[in-house]
Amino acid sequence: MKDQCCSSGPAEAKVSLAELPIGTKATIVGILPESRGRKKLADVGIVPGTELLIEAHAPFGGLIRVRVLETSMALHKDDAACIVIEKTEASVNE
Repeated sequence: MKDQCCSSGPAEAKVSLAELPIGTKATIVGILPESRGRKKLADVGIVPGTELLIEAHAPFGGLIRVRVLETSMALHKDDAACIVIEKTEASVNE
């Protein structure tokens, strides 16, 4: 299954939040215009420049748990695919 937001454009060097493994720290670079909840994401601190940590993936891949601004939250994989990031560290658990 292709991610809704990232599958429409040409292949670029962008990395989406949905592609990161558990334990990765990253900084948000931008949110794609196709995102279905930009205002709600901004309300919880998901804005460019914010650092986050990937804490877990749901067993069947539908949700991703991230830590943003000392708060842990779950995002749907389709929403996470619209969040463009830059890796800060490869892994904090290893």
